[in-house]
Amino acid sequence: MAAILLAEDDDSMRRFLKKALEKAGHSVVDASQGDEALTELQLREFDLLLTDIVMPVMDGIELARRAAQIDPEMKIMFITGFAAVALNPANRAPEEAKILSKPFHLKDLVQEVERMVAA
Repeated sequence: MAAILLAEDDDSMRRFLKKALEKAGHSVVDASQGDEALTELQLREFDLLLTDIVMPVMDGIELARRAAQIDPEMKIMFITGFAAVALNPANRAPEEAKILSKPFHLKDLVQEVERMVAA
């Protein structure tokens, strides 16, 4: 079981993903924007940050950069419909971050999360 921080601004998507990950046995804390997720990162440790890229206030790439500074051992996965944005070197996203492009099947998400946590 992994401790996961889920940052996703779409309420229905966030609830859906949280439920699927909890059903797979993970502990999930969710946040609706990057700044809320950053506060959670400062309060407790997580095995994985699972974040959307496009969010209000603080985007997922900035959140990932700050998360990597707080805990360099934490795994990071982007869930996005804008994979090219994350892959752009100018964005300085953490190099070891995984990208899962929307749309994806929940089974694929759970498998990728479990692979990352086990690595």
